[in-house]
Amino acid sequence: MKKFKMKHLFLVAVLLTARILMAQEISFRIDHYSMVVKDLEKTGDFYASVLGLRDIPHPTRAEGFRWFTIDGVAQLHLIRKDNILGTRSKSEHLCLSTPDLEEFIGTLQKKSIPYWDWLGHPGQVTLRADGVRQIYLQDPEGNWIEVNDAGP
Repeated sequence: MKKFKMKHLFLVAVLLTARILMAQEISFRIDHYSMVVKDLEKTGDFYASVLGLRDIPHPTRAEGFRWFTIDGVAQLHLIRKDNILGTRSKSEHLCLSTPDLEEFIGTLQKKSIPYWDWLGHPGQVTLRADGVRQIYLQDPEGNWIEVNDAGP
């Protein structure tokens, strides 16, 4: 009888563990990131020319929007508004990853676009504890962008 209870208890524990693990198996991917901007053309041109993002059409062709594809998977949506509330904190940023951070930094330097490390030192790169290198830059409206070399 004791042997049966132990087997039963073990089976219940395994089933509960499996159920808990299955409940955590929700898969997500980034679909898009939206930013509110005042100057849609100037800010959009920055994302196209500096970051190399490709414009894609808004599904309804509505005015006041400019959409970009990021690596053909995710999107950046710029939304024009006359008033923008709040301050631009570096902690709130769009993060993009590239396998060749040095090449990207060279592009920024050629275009005279400033970048900083996390602490705010101009022209410096942050080395995170996990070995990822990262820089921060701002678009024409002051939105922060992190670019790092984290792998997939």
